[in-house]
Amino acid sequence: MSDALRKKLEEEIRALEYELNYELPLELKKATAQGDLSENAEYLTARQRQDYVKARLRQLGKRLADISLLNFNNIPRNRVAFGSTVTLHDVDKGTEVEYKIVTSEEADVAKGRISTSSPIGRSLMGKQVGDSVTVQTPSGRKEFEILKLTTIHDADDAD
Repeated sequence: MSDALRKKLEEEIRALEYELNYELPLELKKATAQGDLSENAEYLTARQRQDYVKARLRQLGKRLADISLLNFNNIPRNRVAFGSTVTLHDVDKGTEVEYKIVTSEEADVAKGRISTSSPIGRSLMGKQVGDSVTVQTPSGRKEFEILKLTTIHDADDAD
């Protein structure tokens, strides 16, 4: 996992833990002091936020654990996988496009970073240079040919 992603997840976890353990208890205490909790909008809002923060913390903790288990030795050296940079020929447009395959947290299509779970990312996984890929996107079917592949291992060698 990239250090930047780990840091991003850990920072969000720290911020949410602070909110859950310090800010929300103060809001709840202040709202409780106002009396009748059944019609107390501040109390209800704080409780809903507390439930959301707890759920998000569980989600982030699981995601961080899942990503930490990623074994880079199991990532193929000659096929598209997490961390690969792929140059594609768009058969319909006759143009080239380059994508880096990243986690959903790092995805940014405008910067050419697509997630392993996106339609294009899923269709590219396991493919090699020379393979053709047909992708069903929201705007219709697209056909690509893989022109160039740099795996996460190649990128590490270049560092």
